[in-house]
Amino acid sequence: MSDATNAMAFDINGIISHQRNRYPVLLIDRVTAVDPGKSASAVKCFTYNEWFFPGHFDDEPNVPGFIQIESLTQTFIMTFLCIEEYKGMKTNFVSLNNVKFKRKVVPGDVLKIDAVLNSFKRGIAIGSVQSSVNGEAACSGDFIVAVPAILDRFKPKTS
Repeated sequence: MSDATNAMAFDINGIISHQRNRYPVLLIDRVTAVDPGKSASAVKCFTYNEWFFPGHFDDEPNVPGFIQIESLTQTFIMTFLCIEEYKGMKTNFVSLNNVKFKRKVVPGDVLKIDAVLNSFKRGIAIGSVQSSVNGEAACSGDFIVAVPAILDRFKPKTS
């Protein structure tokens, strides 16, 4: 964060008020810092009680890749949904690139997630996100996310 004195943070209620994800797919527990329009950091604490562990897998539980990606995405969208005019808006994936899984994430792990917003124009957010467990790289990727309500403002008018 470039200016820690102005950084924001959100507990679970703050996250819910800024984005539309809800149980069982609200996959970040706390946003530890946000520099609006620039970056966000969050954590997800995985416990054995998560709904997906019994099926993935009962003999060796680990966090599915799509859950890790969604946790990263929810942190990424907080880089701009924390700005009052975008608060609570719906978002859609456009693309995920350069996704890498570096380690298994298991019950008891705390996933630390850091997102950087490189560009946000006309409802298209472009950036990168990385995560780690105890300082060891876990998952990363480059994200493009759309905000349909903003994109609609730039659609050509039909007669």
